[in-house]
Amino acid sequence: MINRCPWPGSDPLMIKYHDTEWGKPLHDDRRLFEFLILESFQAGLSWRTVLHKRENFRKAFSNFDAKKVSKFDRKKFNSLMKNAGIIRNRLKIQAAINNAKCFLQIQQEFGSFDKYVWSFTGRKIIINKPKTLKDLPAKTKISDAMSEDMGKRGFKFRGSTICYAFMQAVGMVDDHLVGCQWKNTK
Repeated sequence: MINRCPWPGSDPLMIKYHDTEWGKPLHDDRRLFEFLILESFQAGLSWRTVLHKRENFRKAFSNFDAKKVSKFDRKKFNSLMKNAGIIRNRLKIQAAINNAKCFLQIQQEFGSFDKYVWSFTGRKIIINKPKTLKDLPAKTKISDAMSEDMGKRGFKFRGSTICYAFMQAVGMVDDHLVGCQWKNTK
């Protein structure tokens, strides 16, 4: 039996996500935008809920193309509100469209979203060594700083807890538990 973090449970999709994506460094802007959107939709919900709707989100949000999402109009917004395959939350959908615009502004200013977001960790992976899930923080000083800066830049649904979950998802933080055989298998 493979020893892994307990949070995926026995859900095959969660196990695959844990084993192949979570905590692995990402530097591709489109994938970073994908996780920015998905993590904002997770607010108040479980990651399992979002992960099981991921393909629907991918279709609904133009394969996470920030340029396309930034141009979503009222008609597209209304169609998203009727799309049972995604999380139909008015504020989160509005935030996704808004955040696409902010994302593009960051790309212009920094050359890439990757350069911007990884600057918060000095372009280094923060490797924690949690022994249990109770050892995992919901947020840190770094996620606080990221959240605050993103707020100043106009992002919505970007609280410190969302930022920390984003950092975990894109490998800025490696929070695999001690003993997890997938730790540092990047």
